[in-house]
Amino acid sequence: MHKIFQNIAGKVDINRDLIFLLVIGGLYSLGIFLSNTFVNIYLWKQSGDYITIAMYNLGIYLFQPITFILAGKIAKKVDRVIVLRLGVIFLSLFFLSVLIIAEKAATYNFLLGGLLGIGFGFYWLAFNVLTFEITEPESRDFFNGFLGILQSFSGMIGPLLAGTIIANMEANIGYTTIFTISFCLFIGAVGCSFILKRRQAEGAFHFKRVLAERRHNNNWRKILNAHVFQGLREGIFLFVIAIWVFITTQSEFALGMFNLFLSGLSFIFYFIVTKWIKPSMRKKAILTGGLILYFSIYIILFSISYIQLIIYAAIIGIAYPIINVPYVSMTYDVIGKAWKAKDFRVEYIVVRELFVNSGRVTAIVIFMLAITLFDAEKIIPFLLAAFGLGHLIIYVFVKDIYLGSPRKKEVMIKEQLTDEKNR
Repeated sequence: MHKIFQNIAGKVDINRDLIFLLVIGGLYSLGIFLSNTFVNIYLWKQSGDYITIAMYNLGIYLFQPITFILAGKIAKKVDRVIVLRLGVIFLSLFFLSVLIIAEKAATYNFLLGGLLGIGFGFYWLAFNVLTFEITEPESRDFFNGFLGILQSFSGMIGPLLAGTIIANMEANIGYTTIFTISFCLFIGAVGCSFILKRRQAEGAFHFKRVLAERRHNNNWRKILNAHVFQGLREGIFLFVIAIWVFITTQSEFALGMFNLFLSGLSFIFYFIVTKWIKPSMRKKAILTGGLILYFSIYIILFSISYIQLIIYAAIIGIAYPIINVPYVSMTYDVIGKAWKAKDFRVEYIVVRELFVNSGRVTAIVIFMLAITLFDAEKIIPFLLAAFGLGHLIIYVFVKDIYLGSPRKKEVMIKEQLTDEKNR
């Protein structure tokens, strides 16, 4: 396996921990893509209203940042691989709860969302910190790109497989099957985590100090502002589009095909982006991806058909890799050059996620108020047009971020992260 990854990476050094972190990321992605999209549809079929779906997602994005803070404190005291396991265990409990509650899931929408948010919080805090430690500046684009490939591949086969299973099984047996498969995949991810080298941090949890660092570090302030607008778009797009596909087609299989087109194009373009977009091209790539992502919305805003949705899926499948790989890599590089990154890397990750989720929560709250005051079908297109600007506005903040020359940056990061073997 190591030789396969090394051949793909070329001159970039690949180690065992990086490989198994990618494997865990792949299992996580497959488990989430297989079921999470269909949880929204499962709840929609039980309730038939947007408020239920919004409350479920609000639970996710309220509990996720709270858990990030708790997970950050734990990560500074114990092995963060254990924090990763906690995340996967809570995700497993979420799917187990959905299986047990079954047809009453819509009644417990907020609680289920909260449980999933706790799982996301533990998982992503640990995964992001481990990514920060295991990868070096020169391997960062490869890791983020290859992780994107795994996510895209999971996004291709997961929803399509789930849609096929649901469409060919009676009643809710199909949903029970896919939730069970996801549960097993997360158990597999827990097993893989035992292979990772133990990684401990020392010192107190300085969350407030890193939050205040925005006043002293312009790059840190700008990247955090960018993450708020990322969250504003993601807050409602993550569930509204899936609901629209199902309403238009009344078919879980059609939703699977939508994700197949989206992730299929992403799969191809993550390969291209990983190979061709160099650090010097990051800002132009973020602008290009943001423009494509925003203007693609207008394909489905004023009239909607399944063909239009498929075209939209294909276009955003191209746009996401173009923006995500350089954007994520730039974020980690900003953290890598930040004040006391070696000591406070956990806090930097927590603060970043707090800003992303503040944008998501804001978007969902505005969405719920808007559909309460106005007709949902009429107001939602305007909300999508407004919040869809999020990824485009990211460029406004990152265009003025300067990290110095690659040689100087590498030296500074290695000096700051002396105990980070490969990141």
